[in-house]
Amino acid sequence: MREHEIKGMVSAHTIIASSIFIATVMPLFFVEHFSVYGTHLTWLYSVSGSVAVVNIIIFWLLGISPPTKKHTLGYKVSRAVRSCLYFVLSCLFFHLVVVLTVHPCSIRCLCVLGPNVQTWIRVFSRDGAMSVWDTSLQITTASSVIGAWLGAFPIPLDWDRPWQVWPISCSLGATFGFLTGLIIAPAWIHWHRKQLTYKSK
Repeated sequence: MREHEIKGMVSAHTIIASSIFIATVMPLFFVEHFSVYGTHLTWLYSVSGSVAVVNIIIFWLLGISPPTKKHTLGYKVSRAVRSCLYFVLSCLFFHLVVVLTVHPCSIRCLCVLGPNVQTWIRVFSRDGAMSVWDTSLQITTASSVIGAWLGAFPIPLDWDRPWQVWPISCSLGATFGFLTGLIIAPAWIHWHRKQLTYKSK
């Protein structure tokens, strides 16, 4: 494992985390009476959109994507259509399974893994990571799911706080879990870099 891969991942994670912060602050200037609780869907769309755009740009610039087998225009168009279809299906899947919470992870997985279902199964199986980025995906996705479920715990409590309303606490938990995963992943990979051996692709 090369040290520059870990440094690139740290830089990418810092930029993604910054985009979440900027997407939280920017609506204050454009939306009247904006708050994360009061106008939650606006905040959720803003964060999801910024994370999607930043992930696409970062992974395109770093070249972290599955290699294309063909360079024909028809192949690229069909691949783009399949990627969009898988993105919509993954959002619906995450919405149904994790109750509208793992919004940053689905586009990130598509940027790194592409539309190949077998690759998704391989990466999210026990020992399927073949690169630093695959391990990072495993950690950030698990952190987002755990954050979403932890965010669901205060919903039935009778505190009558504005952040307890569904889906606010779940999506806030998933976002904080995602941010935690962005911090934990490079640290964990750096700490365990000698034990991590990746199979050749």
